[in-house]
Amino acid sequence: MAHRVFALLAMLWVGSQLTIGYAVAPVLFASLDRMVAGSLAAQLFRIEGMLGLVSGVLLLGLANVLIRRGETGYRRLRWLLIGMLLCVLIGYYALQPFMNAMRMNAMQAGVDIAHSVWASRFGMLHGVSSVFYLVESLLGAWLVWLLPSARGARAQR
Repeated sequence: MAHRVFALLAMLWVGSQLTIGYAVAPVLFASLDRMVAGSLAAQLFRIEGMLGLVSGVLLLGLANVLIRRGETGYRRLRWLLIGMLLCVLIGYYALQPFMNAMRMNAMQAGVDIAHSVWASRFGMLHGVSSVFYLVESLLGAWLVWLLPSARGARAQR
């Protein structure tokens, strides 16, 4: 049962991350005004950040429980989870607050962030944040790829 809960939670986290980052956000920017799309995307990424933090902590705890039960396949998954959590913490909780502050300052000045004095700094932070998101996505895909199956774990015993 614990294997299935782990797999379900991992796939929900990675699936939501891939969907929001690589399907929903591009559609928003293709369909809406840049300011509106950026505001909506920021809200979605904020939710994804909270989901990533909660999922990562739960998955790490569950991986530790499974490792104590003798499921050694979860040792390497733990390192992937730590990497993903670091990406979440840096991307969402270190970089995003600065980006949101710049976006709010631009809105208060009545301009789009792209036409504000903060445009270059925002662009740099956005690029760094995108790299962390990409790394988190790749680690997530690797995590799902390496998930031990419940049948395989029983067969190893």
